[in-house]
Amino acid sequence: MGTWDIGPFDNDTAADFCGDLDEAPAGRREGIIRDALTRVIGAAGCLEAPESEEAVAAAALVAAQCPGGEPAHPVYGPEEPLPDLTGLRDLALRALDRVVTDPSELMDLWTESDGGPWQAAIDRLRNTLLPRPPGERLPLG
Repeated sequence: MGTWDIGPFDNDTAADFCGDLDEAPAGRREGIIRDALTRVIGAAGCLEAPESEEAVAAAALVAAQCPGGEPAHPVYGPEEPLPDLTGLRDLALRALDRVVTDPSELMDLWTESDGGPWQAAIDRLRNTLLPRPPGERLPLG
């Protein structure tokens, strides 16, 4: 099926990644997420779409545990519990920055097909992952 929507879990690669998380022992899940994020940060040359899709899903799992974060997709996200991932916020931000920096196959694919909504979804993830100053309140509704 490939990609069916703009969300971080709305593609086969991300759904498979979440399935792999579910099959992994509980103690390995954070490492799998960390690896998906670091793999794209360190990528030289053109970043391939599958690695980017995994990194976006991993970043979304981190963001889901942050204040204001949206939960993982109820069907395509992981079903098994995840450890506290909030310590990976900076890594997730850096991974998202790399996904939207040339050369990036996923960014190119979305740019070719009106990537505005996809870019807005990435921006929402980034905003959720950004640390908030002490005492700052999230907007209501």
